[in-house]
Amino acid sequence: MATTKRDYYEVLGVSRGASPEAVKKAFRRLAMKYHPDRNKEAGAEAQFKEVGEAYEVLSDDEKRAAYDRFGHAGLKGFDVGRGFEGTDFGGFGDIFDAFFGGSHAGRSSREAQRGADRRVDVTLKFEEGAFGVEQGVEVERMERCQRCGGSASEPGSKPTRCKVCDGAGQVRRVSRSFFGQFVNVATCAQCRGEGRVITDPCKDCRGAGRFRGSQKLSVKIPAGVDDGSRMRLTGEGDAGVNGGGPGNLYVYISVAPHEFFTRDGEDLIYEVGMNPAQAVLGFEASIPTLEGETESLRIPPGTQSGQIFVLRRKGIPRLQERGRGDLLVRSVVLIPSDITDEQRELLHQLAESFGTPIEDQKGILGKIKDALP
Repeated sequence: MATTKRDYYEVLGVSRGASPEAVKKAFRRLAMKYHPDRNKEAGAEAQFKEVGEAYEVLSDDEKRAAYDRFGHAGLKGFDVGRGFEGTDFGGFGDIFDAFFGGSHAGRSSREAQRGADRRVDVTLKFEEGAFGVEQGVEVERMERCQRCGGSASEPGSKPTRCKVCDGAGQVRRVSRSFFGQFVNVATCAQCRGEGRVITDPCKDCRGAGRFRGSQKLSVKIPAGVDDGSRMRLTGEGDAGVNGGGPGNLYVYISVAPHEFFTRDGEDLIYEVGMNPAQAVLGFEASIPTLEGETESLRIPPGTQSGQIFVLRRKGIPRLQERGRGDLLVRSVVLIPSDITDEQRELLHQLAESFGTPIEDQKGILGKIKDALP
């Protein structure tokens, strides 16, 4: 049975308007409380992961904004919590050690790290969503530096081994007290856990290996997408660190409503209006289609309001499949609110022919007028 995720603000015990400092403080306190190395109680490991996942979202401006607006559903494109799967706590060790130090310190900073995912929103016309379109999008992301190839060093130069930690990326300090010997492991302040020092930083990226840039991409949106659809473009997110692969780009699609069509899955709904005489006697209706053409549809005599007629394969193309939905034509009988005297007389005659005469509603003035020569 699927479990419902708790609200991240509730997990950390902070308000929705909490500052980044308050979020960080709450995380530190709860991470210390539930860390499996410190807390052996049942359920501590799960709570530790829950705290870490909540902090991952609320400490990131983009993720927090998406969560505040859409809740957990707004985080689908960010791969939230993947670093917490399994028993080794994945990337959460890096977050924890950044605050407290420990066995993970200096390890993951030298490892290849995958780039972050990115999101872009596009709005399509109704017909573009139905038949597909090639859409240009502009993406702001972290690009790999072309000059140094992501190494962060000037071409021709190489990083040197850190003399402080001797390339380990972490420093161990042993202290003794009345209670015994304590070993504190912390990230090396000189190389920041890299184990190496860049002596000649790249001039273009200033030793970062990446830079923030903007890239224009052409996205082929397939036929049949609906409002709220999402596409993943593999490898089009942020460039990785230390040789890690790039993240993905998620395209969130909004489709504008149509002037007179309504969509129901792959089917289209169109309402054709008719007056009472047309409904009773039947007529030939001209029905528009998505292609901009018209289809002739015979409305039979005695059609009732709300009756459905089907034009096969005139609906929306099926997403990544063959075939199309149908165009459903719904009849709407329109009752006029203003009629002429002649039309009123004809309706009275019609009512009498059905055996249901209707009292004349002309009133006293109308009767006086009829009495005058």
